[in-house]
Amino acid sequence: MRGRRTYRVKDVARLAGVSVRTLHYYDQVGLLTPHGRSAAGYRIYSEADLLRLQQIVIRRELGFPLEEIRSSLDDPGYDPKAALLAQRRELERRAERTRTMLQAIDSALSVLEGQSQRGATMSTTDMQKLFDGFDPSAHEEEAEQRWGSTEAFAIAKARTARYTEADWKTIKAEQAAVYTDLAAALAAGWSPEGARVAALAERHRHVIDRWFYPCDAAMHRNLADLYEGDARFAANIDRYGTGVTALLVAAIRGEP
Repeated sequence: MRGRRTYRVKDVARLAGVSVRTLHYYDQVGLLTPHGRSAAGYRIYSEADLLRLQQIVIRRELGFPLEEIRSSLDDPGYDPKAALLAQRRELERRAERTRTMLQAIDSALSVLEGQSQRGATMSTTDMQKLFDGFDPSAHEEEAEQRWGSTEAFAIAKARTARYTEADWKTIKAEQAAVYTDLAAALAAGWSPEGARVAALAERHRHVIDRWFYPCDAAMHRNLADLYEGDARFAANIDRYGTGVTALLVAAIRGEP
């Protein structure tokens, strides 16, 4: 009988769309420990390991922190089939909300087209469709609950209340420039502990410190934990390139 197929770490990274560095980190923290090593010391992953990695990827996409993912997957009562069915239901719910949001975007495009062609205005009911599927208040409430009592939250709230549209454009451009340069560094294979990537991480810290709240090295490391533990932050940063979040986090922590 033929044995089950195994995979090297670079193969798993390619299949799953995650970085080798991320897989190494998952191994270090006990989140995904490969089932063995080759004679040369290379990590060897089994099909079961890949199924566990899929769960990690799904749960991160759903917004679960890494420690909660690890404890859940290691629970003796963990049922992989039940977990997949529950995740499918949740993703279907999100897909429906996404479809509604896409319709809202189409409504906005219709407004722009109508304005440019006829100079016409839309009814209040039609304008309401622009906001279907969006719930910004939920994020505001979450931010207030998580950080409302902190000095950083108070400072950020006071600063951002004064910002003009031009200020926000500047902030967005500065952040995008940092993430774009990090993506280029990742593509070039620069090491996160090297001086060049460390300088990019420092630029990132400076943007936070300048525009939002005082961000010293300790606060920056707290942000690294947040980026790594909350899939929403990681997904936003990784829009510039898969693995950019992991590179930034490693550079902030000074990890090889």
